[in-house]
Amino acid sequence: MSTSTQIGAPEETHEQVGGIAALKEALARPLTPYYLLLGCTALLLTIGLIMVLSASSVTSYEDSRNSYAVVQRQLVWVCIGLPLAWVGSRLPQRTLRNLSTLGLVGSMVLLALTLTPLGVTRNHQTNWLGVGQFVIQPSEFAKLAVILWAGHVYANKQRRLGELQHVLMPVVPGVLAVTALILLQRDLGTALVLFAITLSLLWVVGAPARFFTLAATVIGVGAFWLATTSTERRQRLLSFTDPFKDYHDSGWQAAHGLLALSSGGIFGKGIGASQQKWGTLPESHTDYIFAVLGEELGLVGTLFVVGLFLAIAWSAVRIATQTRDPFVRYVSFGIMVWLLGQMIVNVGMVLSVLPVIGIPLPLVSYGGSALLPSLIALGILIGFARREPGAAAALAARKRTRPARPVKQSRGL
Repeated sequence: MSTSTQIGAPEETHEQVGGIAALKEALARPLTPYYLLLGCTALLLTIGLIMVLSASSVTSYEDSRNSYAVVQRQLVWVCIGLPLAWVGSRLPQRTLRNLSTLGLVGSMVLLALTLTPLGVTRNHQTNWLGVGQFVIQPSEFAKLAVILWAGHVYANKQRRLGELQHVLMPVVPGVLAVTALILLQRDLGTALVLFAITLSLLWVVGAPARFFTLAATVIGVGAFWLATTSTERRQRLLSFTDPFKDYHDSGWQAAHGLLALSSGGIFGKGIGASQQKWGTLPESHTDYIFAVLGEELGLVGTLFVVGLFLAIAWSAVRIATQTRDPFVRYVSFGIMVWLLGQMIVNVGMVLSVLPVIGIPLPLVSYGGSALLPSLIALGILIGFARREPGAAAALAARKRTRPARPVKQSRGL
């Protein structure tokens, strides 16, 4: 018995080593980020549509006697977003850089318009802009605009980034102006996401460590003060660690999110079998869709979704670290922090390790205003991945080696 075990052990070790080596080889291939971004985006969109249908079916039927009303609107946004993502992947870098300043100015104008009679108030926040039936949330588009603009500015200043003034100007004042407009809408969650994106870009371009200590202190104190100025935010801040303490008031949403996750177990109850979506879980198809996902698909489903986001983040970091183009590096890193950061915050809200601040789960939660810029950003990342020298050469080689289709010869009469 012992002899056979000793003989078999090296074989198992050899197989494990071989498997790790094969995985490293696959990850090192030039086209791996390209295919990972395509595959993970497609899977997250598919899962999102399924979960939006499941989570919204009850409330949709109550509101319009049509269980598919919400998912039909989401499908429309997907049909709009996919062509925009394709365009983003094909746009030349020079065009993206030329449009970056215009995008920032345009997003600031739209943010300012929300403070006029055109602004629409939802959930005590006037951060929507509506004309008739068309309603958008400009702050979601501002995230992408800030990343592209900051990447363009830092790429132009690449040789002068050793000086602090060039690191801070004009990016920090520009972001503060956008953030001020967002805070006037009472949208603390989006403002914190913008701060996270900006700090990550400052870290990439080499800002000194003492700056981050000061910035983190100021942001933390400011966010806490802003949270205490709103009764609703203050209640959420005080109850998120133990939502069951105030189960029938401020802890209602967080408590039912935890109930949904805990009842899902390892493999879940099955798609469509959620009980919390029957009116007890607020925002079940938007901010708290991860709770419904955990109830229906279990721990396995939630870990799979988190793994997809991690694969997207790894691909973005791979692009950022291997490229020689500073614009590609900064934009790729900014998009990674944006999407991964929002996923972490959203999951943290549902797990009650973070306060509820109204951050959707990218590509999965319902909402066109969040979906469109996310798809465009991923399209830009996919374009960066396919234009990397190694990936471009591999794609060109595949086209050359692709067998030609046989030509059918016409028969004579």
